[in-house]
Amino acid sequence: MVSGDSHIIEPADLFRDRLPKQLRDRALWEEEFTLDEPIVEGGHTEFKKLHTIGFDGWTISKYRQFGGETPDGVPEHIIRDMNLDGVDASVMFPNLSLFVLFTDDHELSMAHARVWNDYIAERFLPYKERLRPTAAIPLTDIPEAVAEIERCARMGLGAILLPETAPAPYYSPMYDPVWAAAQAHGMPVFIHVATGGVSVREAQSETAATVRGMMTAVNMGKGQLTDDMVSGRLLAGGGGDGGPRRIIAQLVGGGVCERFPDLHFNLIEYGAGWLVSFMGYIDKAWKTGTGQDPDWWLGFWDDSRDAKDQPAMGRLFTINDKWPYPLKPSEYIQRQIHVQFADDPTAVKARHITGLSTVMWGNDYPHAEGTFRNSAECIAENFDDTVSDEDRAAILGGTLADVVHFDKSKKLAPVTENA
Repeated sequence: MVSGDSHIIEPADLFRDRLPKQLRDRALWEEEFTLDEPIVEGGHTEFKKLHTIGFDGWTISKYRQFGGETPDGVPEHIIRDMNLDGVDASVMFPNLSLFVLFTDDHELSMAHARVWNDYIAERFLPYKERLRPTAAIPLTDIPEAVAEIERCARMGLGAILLPETAPAPYYSPMYDPVWAAAQAHGMPVFIHVATGGVSVREAQSETAATVRGMMTAVNMGKGQLTDDMVSGRLLAGGGGDGGPRRIIAQLVGGGVCERFPDLHFNLIEYGAGWLVSFMGYIDKAWKTGTGQDPDWWLGFWDDSRDAKDQPAMGRLFTINDKWPYPLKPSEYIQRQIHVQFADDPTAVKARHITGLSTVMWGNDYPHAEGTFRNSAECIAENFDDTVSDEDRAAILGGTLADVVHFDKSKKLAPVTENA
């Protein structure tokens, strides 16, 4: 099994110790504290508070305080936990530093990214048989982004991490040098949920504002849910407000997949059940449907112009036959795009429609919303008896192993009763 979504808990003072001296007063750092007694009976007492622009004061209880050793980011301990969960290999992402790696302040983000990239190369490459950390690449300066990809490739890092909310749409040709560098070095692209969108000048972020509003409304689980909160939760369960669909539409519709056919794009922590309807829609959008009137006009008539000179009028469905690329939109997805899920039976059931390689599993280690320590049980709930061994193997690791070049020929995690 290969997890497509696992996280490295960074040392609390990693950036304060390693950033250039003139930036250390702006470094992300984490403050750990312990309560004398839990907020609720039997609950967590150990917490971490984040200090960084846009997320200052973001506080979480430490992960997995019960049921085993609390994860701490040490590679040997990560492998210990992978063994417990039956996971052979993992693609690794930052943890709380995700919030500072992609801001609108290029100097700040690139400095943090270089520290992160150096750290994972030093600490995790010795374990590359089982761990594949992703190199963070801020996109606020394209020549420097390309230079950082080149530097990370020289260090031996094998994948890059880009933000969900980028400075410009991913269809922009400005990113072509980034795609070219990643493809040339065989470094697949990973895009993780809730990254980017941090405004340093305004000291705010889209993700932080959403979480603050949610926690205030719920009042730590003791308040009443509003209609807005309930409907928002349902929207998130349906694939969110369009983040992954927007990214796919930009990559496919902007011709990125056509121009860089050997580059793979991996969307992380979005669930994948929404993919089947999205793929059906994007193909249908470029085909005149049965019964549609191809000569139907729509728009705004200008009486001052001749009937043949009406720029605000047009035949609505004419565009349906103007898809500019040789493959259908869904075929680009099936060739190059992979969407990760942790617990999503619909994604598994829809594999025959989306294409087997479009969906992949990950346990979101060590996050509270993930499946770590219960992955075997969750997988059993997601994969019923109708799923063939071949399909199961592909979704649970075979596809991702090919993307990031893990060795599929041997089992690396010991077989246990729970795996």
